Parts: sequence; structure tokens; C-alpha cells
Amino acid sequence: MIERTPILDFATHALLIFSLVALLIPLWIVFVAASHDFHTVNQVPMPLWPGGHLFENLSAAWERGNFDRVMLNSLIVAGGVTIGKISISAISAFSIVYFNYRLRMVFFWLIFITLMLPLEVRIVPTYAVAADALRPFQSMLDFVGISVNLPEWNLLNSYSGLILPLIATATGTFLYRQFFLTVPDELTEAAKMDGAGPVRFFFEVLLPLSRTNMAALATIMFVWSWNQYLWPLLVVTDHQNYATATMQLQKVVPGPLFGEPPVWNIAMAANLIVLAPPVLVTILLQRWFVRGLIQTDK
Repeated sequence: MIERTPILDFATHALLIFSLVALLIPLWIVFVAASHDFHTVNQVPMPLWPGGHLFENLSAAWERGNFDRVMLNSLIVAGGVTIGKISISAISAFSIVYFNYRLRMVFFWLIFITLMLPLEVRIVPTYAVAADALRPFQSMLDFVGISVNLPEWNLLNSYSGLILPLIATATGTFLYRQFFLTVPDELTEAAKMDGAGPVRFFFEVLLPLSRTNMAALATIMFVWSWNQYLWPLLVVTDHQNYATATMQLQKVVPGPLFGEPPVWNIAMAANLIVLAPPVLVTILLQRWFVRGLIQTDK
């Protein structure tokens, strides 16, 4: 039982309010800067109240950054990565929990250890595989002495190159595994008695029960994949067709590279545009997200 005292309540609420203010101040500055003209936003100090040029700056940022194309690219990439992560993690967790083979826990810990290997650490071998996805299989064939020449499969400058290397997730596998372990064994036995095989049990029983976990994982992974910058920057050289929204932000602030002063009001408006989709997804899935993280009675 948690003890509640006036002093403790005041301290916790003060900490929450301070954290909220610290989080909102940068967002407020971005919003204010996006609502002023060029001369006002470069004043020292800059005004801390909104101006009347917000929609003008948003329109200029959208046009300057070609966001009609890059926002669609980011939606395709973020949606594809999210669906891929949910699918792969659910299938891998189902295999680990419900199939009794000898190395299943070894495979689980190998997957779990990859949490310590972020994309930045494995960026070079991942890029090498993306440049020729069949090269590892060609190396294995050469090692065993099979003389078969596999065709080259280049994933660079493509949606598959932006999506496929990012769909594996140890976090999702762990969340699904922990949920599947809470499913009563009686439910599994009842499904077997009704004639349900593994595939039917997975799609008709487990997936409907894991809707809240799926929503929580989808929210996290959509925001994570939307904010990816390093991987798209390496994979994409055809910026006109495959650039993402986060990549396009650098073109909104030309600065000294193009002999122009930084237009911070347009840049902040572009940040608001890029920030809008993940915020909207988080708001729409907020209730499911919280339930998926804290719900214990399955």
C-alpha cells in the first residue's frame, strides 16, 4: 500500500509540473519562432509570445522543403517498419513460447542481446548487406563449394532498403513473449480440443488478445521509425524520390552553404510540420498505449 502524505503529494506534483514545463519550453519556443517573420525571430531577445505569421511560414516551409513528397515517403517507411516490427516480433515470440524445441531460449537471448547493439553500431555491415542483400548467401554457397552465382539485389534508393533492415526488434519480441506467458494453459488446451492448429490459434486467439500490446508497440515503433535520420541519410542518394521528412529539414535552413542567412522562422515551421504526424499518432493511440504498458490482468 502506498502511503500518501501532504508533503509527499506536494513534492511529487511539484516534480511533475517542473518536468512538464521543462518539456514544453522547447516546444513553445519552436511554436513562437514559427509564428514570427524573419526580422522578429532574429531579435535579441526574441519575443516569447506568438506572432501572426504562422500559416505563412508553414506554407513557405512546405513549399521550400517539398514536404508533399517527403511526408508520403516518411509515412510509407514508418508504416512499413511498424507493421514489420509488430509482425516479426509476434511470430518470433509465438515460436519461443509455444514451440518446445531445444534452442528456443538460446534464440531468445540472442535476440534480447541485440538491445545492446543499436543501429549506429552495426551501421557498416547493415549498409554492406543493403548494397547486395544476397551477398551473405553467396558467401555461404562459396564456403560449402556450391558453384551458383546469385544475382545482385541492391536495396539502396528503395523503400525496401529503408524498411527491411529496421523491422527486427528485440523490444517487441520481449513484450510479446511476456504477454504470451500470461495466457492460461487452459486456453491453449481448449483451442486444441476445438481443433485449432498453431496458425489458427495464433491468428484467432493470441492476436485478438494482444491488441493493447500491439497498440503500445505500434506507437513506440512509429515514432522511432519516423524520427530515423542516420539510416535514410546513408541509404538514400536519390533525394528527389526517396528522401524522408527528417532528412528534408536540413534543406529548409540553407545557411552559409548557399550564401543565405538562416531563416529560423521557416525552419521552426518545418519542425512543426515534421512533428505533427507522430504527435497525432500518439494522441490517437494514447489510451491503448497506456493500457498496453500497465495492464496485468489478461
